[in-house]
Amino acid sequence: MTILAIDQGTTSSRALHLSDDGKLVKSCAVEHRQYYPAPGHVEHDPVELLANVMKCIHSVEDLDAVALANQGESCFAWDGRDGRPVSPVIVWQDDRTAPVTSQMQSDGLASEVMQRAGLPLDPYFSASKLGWILNNIPEAATLAESGHLRLGTTDAWFRDRLTGRFETDIATASRTSLMNIETGEWDAELCRMFGVPMDALPGIGPTSGNLGDLPGGVRLAASIVDQQAALYGHGCRAPGDAKITFGTGAFAQCVTQGLVRIASPGPLPTVAWQAEGKPVTYALDGAVYVAAAAVNWVRELGLFASYEEIAAFSGEAAIDRGIVFVPALAGLGCPHWDRKARGSWLGLELSSSRSDLVQAVLEGIAMRCREVIVAMEEVQPFAGGISIDGGMSNNAYFTAFLAGILGRDVRISAEAELTAAGLLMMAFETAGRDMSDFGSAETIGGKDDGKAQDRIAVFDAARRAVEQFAQR
Repeated sequence: MTILAIDQGTTSSRALHLSDDGKLVKSCAVEHRQYYPAPGHVEHDPVELLANVMKCIHSVEDLDAVALANQGESCFAWDGRDGRPVSPVIVWQDDRTAPVTSQMQSDGLASEVMQRAGLPLDPYFSASKLGWILNNIPEAATLAESGHLRLGTTDAWFRDRLTGRFETDIATASRTSLMNIETGEWDAELCRMFGVPMDALPGIGPTSGNLGDLPGGVRLAASIVDQQAALYGHGCRAPGDAKITFGTGAFAQCVTQGLVRIASPGPLPTVAWQAEGKPVTYALDGAVYVAAAAVNWVRELGLFASYEEIAAFSGEAAIDRGIVFVPALAGLGCPHWDRKARGSWLGLELSSSRSDLVQAVLEGIAMRCREVIVAMEEVQPFAGGISIDGGMSNNAYFTAFLAGILGRDVRISAEAELTAAGLLMMAFETAGRDMSDFGSAETIGGKDDGKAQDRIAVFDAARRAVEQFAQR
């Protein structure tokens, strides 16, 4: 049986399948353009994304099924009659709707949104973006009046165009702020608050099963948010199993014992997955908005040339010398949810070097991940260590610092493509076949070197200074 996993991510679309010897083989990788039309705006071309997904599908012959991961909160609008886009894809990183969510906060709507969707008011999620489209693109409003508008996350666009079924999955829908986290259905009151016509939204279904046929009769066997696919690929199944994926941002998730309600913004309840005909599995979710994006940014600034240069540093940690970086380049995500905050180095002096600045960036990302993990564990105790993946998991200095500041073992999977692995596991299970985990993991012990508490205090002070500066 040949199943193709397509990971349609923030910067590229990648296709992988299982070889005869049980290894993941990449058959296609296509980057797409990033558009920054205004400060805080991040966009993609939906036609380009669809074309790249099609390239991935055609990269392997004699397919039995396809499994698809999507970007999560990225969304846009199109004409339901012919599939013509009427807006760009507004990417999850985009914060153009910060004034909208701030006004809703001032209007006292935050608790209602939290109660119904389980999510805070933040432009990260799809609802305010979709509302922005209705208010700012006249053609979208006209189509809504005639009943021809379709609104959705990118997966709904792919599925609409490729299977003829205008649907999304319950895990992706749980990231929009429009789905009621308890019922798993679109919530009329949430749609009203965000100004999104509910009849323009896709149907909500399971994350795996018979999800329709692609061109050529190939079955779509799984469709899910990329981070939930990665959680599955890590082998996290029981309450307390946790992972962090280091991509553009850092995304932590932990399987929970049923739906966990959060009284105030912090780690967020989300749907992990739901196989067709099976109960829903829930998780906690927490995002650090920039991780590899921050590392790539300092590389573009000329602070280092090759990634090998930053795998080790001589002497003490930068934070132990009072040099701190708060990676709030796109605001502070979980558990603070402060979009006004911006990144900053603190504690610099004339002797500070480029190497010091880069070292502080790596440490700052780890410190932010610690904040997310601590907030999660207050709600759901962890079962043991934390599994990590993504490009930054290959950096020896970063992973050792992370394990130390977390005070627990960090497991680095031998398989780098865990989103694809999770997709394939789900797809094979729909065919009644199990797929074993991918190889062993390297474990880095989380040893307390006696410096953790001082580091936490220094970083907390730096983060508070950044937040206070943003409120000036």
